[in-house]
Amino acid sequence: MMRRATVVLALLLCLQWTWAQTDRENKNSEVQFESRGAKAAPDQSRTNVTPDIWAELKELRHKIEKLEQENAALEAKMSSSVNDVEEMKRVTADPTKVAFTASLAVDVGPGTDATLRFLRVLTNIGQAYNPDTGIFTAPVTGAYYFRFTLWNRRTNTEVGASLHHNYKRMMNNSDYNDHIAYVSLSNGIVLHLEQGDEVFMTIDSYYSISDTGDNRTTFSGFLLFPL
Repeated sequence: MMRRATVVLALLLCLQWTWAQTDRENKNSEVQFESRGAKAAPDQSRTNVTPDIWAELKELRHKIEKLEQENAALEAKMSSSVNDVEEMKRVTADPTKVAFTASLAVDVGPGTDATLRFLRVLTNIGQAYNPDTGIFTAPVTGAYYFRFTLWNRRTNTEVGASLHHNYKRMMNNSDYNDHIAYVSLSNGIVLHLEQGDEVFMTIDSYYSISDTGDNRTTFSGFLLFPL
């Protein structure tokens, strides 16, 4: 677009020079006629063309300036997109940078057995945790550490959840919330995961879990070192 604008501007400059030369010749001719005492009036068809030409030239210049502004805006947008892509490449280039923490964000249960989806993502370096499914997928083989905290504000109910590695239950924790106060529990585990292995948490139908904006119920994990 910039090259096209430059070519158009060059053509306009050539036309401007040609028109200036023509106008100068016309003026010289009129001076010669006057010096010879000619009574014939100057050619009005030529003198009337000049204002129209300058108006068209002004309009074309305005269009070129507009094209240059649009080109500058497009270049700025492309530069921003390139920077975003480079930043994404920088973050995802090293698959060993993996860490996440997510909060449940809603109250769950009692009801049916289900996979817990921790919806409020606080940290997700490496994008290995998927809040839509609640599943963490190991990007590389290594030793990983996972931790969870559960909280319940519903009295006379039981709070609990299980942590799974590829659908194998690794931990199950629960506690009973009586009519006196809130109850919470937490636990952690180190797992040897192969690339593509999945880790997630589930709730049984008789459990109840709560959360607030203070992120009382969370699920976290990170890579200790690759193997």
